[in-house]
Order: sequence, then C-alpha cells, then structure tokens
Amino acid sequence: MSLLTVKDLGIRFSQEGQLIHAVKGVSFAVEKGETVALVGESGSGKSVTALSTVGLLSDNALTEGSVLWRDQEMLGAPEAVLRRIRGNDISFIFQEPMTSLNPLHTIARQLGESLALHQGLKGEAARARIIELLTKVGIRDPESRLNAYPHQLSGGQRQRVMIAMALANGPELLIADEPTTALDVTIQAQILDLLAELKRSEGLSLLIITHDLGIVRRIADRVCVMQGGEIVEQGPAETIFANPQHPYTQKLLAAEPTGRAEPIAPGAPEILSAKDLRVWFPIQKGLLKRTVGHVKAVNSASLTVRAGETLGIVGESGSGKTTLALALMRLIASEGQIHFQGQRIDGLRGNALRALRSDMQIVFQDPYGSLSPRMTVEEIIAEGLGVHGTPEGRNRREMVEEILTEVGLNPSHMHRYPHEFSGGQRQRIAIARAMILRPKLVVLDEPTSALDMTVQVQIVELLRALQRKYGLAYIFISHDLRVVRAMSHQVMVMKDGDVIEAGTADQIYDAPREDYTRKLLAAALTDHSLGGTKPA
Repeated sequence: MSLLTVKDLGIRFSQEGQLIHAVKGVSFAVEKGETVALVGESGSGKSVTALSTVGLLSDNALTEGSVLWRDQEMLGAPEAVLRRIRGNDISFIFQEPMTSLNPLHTIARQLGESLALHQGLKGEAARARIIELLTKVGIRDPESRLNAYPHQLSGGQRQRVMIAMALANGPELLIADEPTTALDVTIQAQILDLLAELKRSEGLSLLIITHDLGIVRRIADRVCVMQGGEIVEQGPAETIFANPQHPYTQKLLAAEPTGRAEPIAPGAPEILSAKDLRVWFPIQKGLLKRTVGHVKAVNSASLTVRAGETLGIVGESGSGKTTLALALMRLIASEGQIHFQGQRIDGLRGNALRALRSDMQIVFQDPYGSLSPRMTVEEIIAEGLGVHGTPEGRNRREMVEEILTEVGLNPSHMHRYPHEFSGGQRQRIAIARAMILRPKLVVLDEPTSALDMTVQVQIVELLRALQRKYGLAYIFISHDLRVVRAMSHQVMVMKDGDVIEAGTADQIYDAPREDYTRKLLAAALTDHSLGGTKPA
C-alpha cells in the first residue's frame, strides 16, 4: 500500500465569480522510502497539489478526486484528523522561512512549541532536543542561537531552522517546497546528505517540489513534470533525464545558463574600485552600551570593476558578500577607500552622495519583498525619476514604456500591481526600476535564486543584453555557481568576511588555489544521492 496516493485530483479557485482551474486530473503516488519530485515552472500547480494533501488550501478552493494517506481520505476529512496527521505523519518545509517563522518569537520557543504540542517535551528535555535538531541541520554553535530571532539569522540559517521544525516529530512523509532555494551550494549538499541519512535510518519518504533540476537528478527516484496544472510526464528519474518524451520536459532539461561573459572593450574605464575595505559591527553590552567586541563582516577587501565587466562574488551564507556590496554602494558604514568613476566617495555624505545614486543601482533577491504592493508598476519604475528628475525633453510615461519593452514586459500592463505578475516578471520589473536611470553600476544580489530554471536563463540573457548595450558594470552576488560562471569576467570568493581568492572566472573555476574554493565547486558539481547513485 502506498503512503500517499493522489488520484484524479482537481482544484479550482473561486475568484470574483469565476472558477480558475489550478490542477486538472493529477494522479501519482509516493511509496514508503521513496523520493518523488514535482517539477515545473511557477504557476504549474506543484505547491497547490502538495498543500491539498493535508487540507491547507484556502477557503475558496474547490477540490475533487481523491488524496489517500495510507487508507485515510484527506479531501474533506474532519479538522481533527488533519491536525493529527499534520506535523506527526506529514511535515512541510516551505520555501520562504521569513513568512513561516514568527518574527516575535525566538528560535527556541518556536521549536519548543512543536515539541510540546506533539511530543509533550518541555524544559531541559526540549532544550536538548532543539540543540540536537539545530546541530543536524548545520547550525553552528546552536546553543548561542537558541534565543535568536529570525531576523538575526541569515537566509540559509532561517531555512535550516525551518527544516529542523519539520523534522522535529519524526514524520513518515516530508513535503519540501523548494527546500534549498535560499541556500548556498555547500549547505545544499549538507541538507541533501541529511535527508539521505534520514531516508536510510528512518524509512522517510520525500515529496520534493523544486525548479532545480540538479537537485531532482541527485535525489529523486521518480519525477512528475507539471505544466498548466497537469502532469504531462512521469516516470523513473533515470528515464526522464535520459529520454524525456514530452516537449515541455525537453525544454526544462535544456534550460541552463550557458556560455561565457563577452570580453570587455579594450581600455574600458574603471567604474568602481575599493582598497582595504572593512566592515565591522560593534557588539555592545550593558546599560552604557560598551563595545565589547566586533562582528567582523568584511576584512580588508580590494577590487576593481570596469565598464562592461561583471565581478561575481561567491561564498556561503554569512560570508560577507551582501555586506561588501552594501558598503561599496555606501548604504552601510565602512572603513577603507572607495572610488566611483574616478571620484573618492567613502567620505561623501548627504547631497554629495545623493547626486551619485542614479549611477549606482541595486536589484535584490526577492522582488516581491522589494516592490511596494500598494504601487502600480508604472509608479514603481518611475520612482527613481521622481527622486533624480526626468531627463530634459523626455516624457516619464514614455520612458517607463520603453524600459518595460526593453526588459520583455508588455507596457500596457504598467497599471497593474506586483501581485498580478509571476516571480520572473516581478524580477524584470525590479531590473526595469534600476535600469530606467541608466546607471553605470548595478549590484545584483541573488537575482535568479528564487526563479525557475527557464526563467533564470531568460534573466541571464536579459542582463547580458543590457550590459552589452549600455556598457554596464555588474557586481553579481550568487550561490549558483553555474550562473556566476555564465555571467562573470572576474570572481571573488569570500569566507567569514575574508576574500580568500580572486581572479578571472577561468582561473577560479579551472584552477582554484584554495581548498575552500575547491570545496564550493565540488559541492556544486558532485551528486549527493538519496538511497542510491543517480545519473551524473
């Protein structure tokens, strides 16, 4: 008997008097000890299908078909039955931990609530179990993190806490919705190794929802490919990867950033340089807030970026990548020299610095979090023009229309709001907001990490085209080493605030000098299989 059996599942949502079909006739099963992957682009119905298994759909959802947990029908089951199964038999890991973790509660309290509710653990027994879980999922010095709040952890650390919460009660089935999206490659490898250990020792079954086909290739026994709410192809992972039958599956497998950065023009001017840049955050204690130490986020970083050049910055979560970029943009305090277009800017303040802002822009990792939900696309993109002024002789709306066309969006949609767009479209809006000011330097902080593989390719090609057309200098921060290789001329490797290696992309990828760099590359390329070797 299968652990989970989904048969002819249909899901419709009632919105403004209309029925929207999200899932149509989906059927698959998860056997004990098996890993099944649901693969497809955003909006294909993957997450909605998974949420339906334990009755987590919104009230406006209409379902049909059957979802059996062992021999228990889950569709329409009493709330008491669903509560008993959730967390005990079936646990979830969600994609975005900041929306799942309570910002007002410590990590210890949030893990402790689950242990108290399901296992009756309290006091020292609960504390010991929490430390054990945090250690398993790779949290360093877990005892010091017990009283931390979610905002005090890096994105990767928050995701590991979510995984610890899901594993707390020893579930039989773990449903993981994009579980490694926010994690760097070495932590991805650790999480996959952890799941492999649990699968072997506990007989754990996994339902993985992901757009990362590298993870699917490594861990899945069977694959279900979804498009437009339907499963268009399913079968053993080896068969799907070796001989895909459906055109959509073939398209997904072919979607990977390729190629190399184009050579920069001879004599390209220097846009940005830094020498001995340092960012230390003081640790203050006591009533008088005395400084008792420092968090050494960045130590003595030096770099140069020229027009038309991309500097890729890689490293694990907490290595100082984003902190370095924010310091270069003069968004946080730092020590050391920073030159922008030949002008020293580390000492500039107020209006003198504000005058340079239009020439240096940033695109953040999460476009949904960085775009105001109360502003239309036109207002969002034109916001910078309102601050820095519209060029003489230009019409603001015409400029918005032009940049929307340039980033591949329909100008007639400028009156819509961010929630009406897909993740890839929202990222294009964020890019348009930066590019409308015609900057000389753009910082791209994990701009593709939350996107489907096919959309990643589109964004990489868009960024390349804009760089080629306008001679833009990029600082590209990412944990996806494939994207960094495709985008970057120079690569800088960071660890614990130090720049441990820097050079051309070919030097770093083909002949790394440092063990840590080799470890990063190995983690990105090595298979971490679950329950057997998967095809390389």
